[in-house]
Amino acid sequence: MSDATLHATHQNPDDFAVQIADQIESFLVAVTEVAKGDEPDSAVPFLLLEVSQLLLAGGRLGAHEDIVPDERYEPDMGPEADVDELRENLARMLEPIDVYSEVFDPYEPRKAPVPARISDDLTDVITDLRHGMAHYRAGRTTEALWWWQFSYFSNWGTTASATLRALQSVVAHVRLNQPLAELDGLDTDQGMGDDTLEFEAGQVMAEEIGTPLGVRPVT
Repeated sequence: MSDATLHATHQNPDDFAVQIADQIESFLVAVTEVAKGDEPDSAVPFLLLEVSQLLLAGGRLGAHEDIVPDERYEPDMGPEADVDELRENLARMLEPIDVYSEVFDPYEPRKAPVPARISDDLTDVITDLRHGMAHYRAGRTTEALWWWQFSYFSNWGTTASATLRALQSVVAHVRLNQPLAELDGLDTDQGMGDDTLEFEAGQVMAEEIGTPLGVRPVT
């Protein structure tokens, strides 16, 4: 299935596979456009919206019965597309808020939060989604749905959920005029103990990120 036929008129818009593919395609296109940096004033709210909509597709995949691929072994898709440029562009644009802290599994007791990056998370999610989209475009619809469902449970669902919480937190802090604490050198190659948790998100004062990242405080 080529790009020209991805949204062909003969496809039933009520079909589950078509709806999921459309939502995923919309996310892939939107984040790629945001990463270009042409409209930095709306970057964070737009990413918040797009990740929220993607997780709706993920929720539908998660609630669906187990999808079984047509073939026992997954066809070879060749090398994955390089996402380094996309990651670097996102990291540059989101630099004041890119690093955040996340609890990997809320059901594992006494797990300390670990540092993560929104830019890494978004490109990780995109890599998973593109893999399934390659199957979909090749006409292997069941294979694509299986991969999206499997990787939702194993990787991109958790990663997108963490990213959504980080983006929502940024918007909430700014809109409610609640400045975040100073980063103080935290990076993703560091472990985080209790003494460093207060330095989780960078010095993101409302007046510093309101304009460049497209978030406005409540007046």
